[in-house]
Amino acid sequence: MVRRATGGTVGSGGAAVKGARRPEIRLPALEPCGDGGLEPDGDYDGLEFRDRDLAGQDGGGARFMDCALTGCVVDETRLRHARVLDTVLTGLRGVGTDLAESTLRDVEVVDARLGGTQAHGAVLERVVIRGGKIDYLNLRAARLKDVVFEGCVLVEPDFGSAQLERVEFVDCVLKGVDLSAAVLKDVDLRAAAELSIASGVDRLTGAVISPAQLLDLAPVLAAQMGIRVEG
Repeated sequence: MVRRATGGTVGSGGAAVKGARRPEIRLPALEPCGDGGLEPDGDYDGLEFRDRDLAGQDGGGARFMDCALTGCVVDETRLRHARVLDTVLTGLRGVGTDLAESTLRDVEVVDARLGGTQAHGAVLERVVIRGGKIDYLNLRAARLKDVVFEGCVLVEPDFGSAQLERVEFVDCVLKGVDLSAAVLKDVDLRAAAELSIASGVDRLTGAVISPAQLLDLAPVLAAQMGIRVEG
């Protein structure tokens, strides 16, 4: 696999913001996954899961390497401690998917429709999440490095106590973001289509925002700093 590093961009203060490195995934010829379901600690290499109903199945601790999951249902699918590597996930849909403490490395997530996904304590590195809508994504205490959210809608995502480094939000709608106790480094929010922060606005140190976003966030920042604004 060849990975490219995006060049840094310059913030309003003149300091360079390091861009996220995106994965470049070249899947081999894939074999159909067969009729069996997921198994705990399963080893899936070079397989295609297409239009499979994986609801309620337990793939905890499993490894997915050079795989494609397309159009699969993942309602309450258990993938805790799973390792998803060099894999493309397209059109996943489901509620309550458990990815807690999992690892996603060199992964593309495309047009997902998910709700209440549990990914607390997870590690995401060189991941692109493009399109789709994810409600109530739980990334508390997760570690995100070289992650791009592009053209997606995130409703009340929880980044509490998470570590974000070289993370970009491009043409995304971000509603009710929780950044409580999060640590941000080279996080670029300027290209977000919409940005609202429910809590943790003080954790924006290490992020860059646009002048328009600063104006939108001014009431929240003033409240955080105890500033009274009166006409």
